Amino acid sequence: MGGGSVFSAGEKIAKINVADEIKNSFLDYSMSVIISRALPDVRDGLKPSQRRILYAMHELNLYPGHKHYKCAKICGDTSGNYHPHGEQVIYPTLVHMAQSWSMQEPLVDGQGNF
Repeated sequence: MGGGSVFSAGEKIAKINVADEIKNSFLDYSMSVIISRALPDVRDGLKPSQRRILYAMHELNLYPGHKHYKCAKICGDTSGNYHPHGEQVIYPTLVHMAQSWSMQEPLVDGQGNF
């Protein structure tokens, strides 16, 4: 392990206002989250969490006319294989995709009491 500095020779550290830096950094991060996760994609109208659920259902061979699976199986597979942010958002998203009043066309056949 070397004892060298992380700074280049002659590099100066600029003084900044911490409050301004936090404000700007948070604004950049929040805009990134809104654009990449919260807004539906213009290509297919799906959010990333919805797309992950549909792909997990595809991997389980869940197509119209096939056997229904429990939500826990779909949520678990989606969370374990494709959704690194935890399982809290998967079930409500799955329910939303089954509601005829939430989407123009329901993407999931919600059987039983969701």
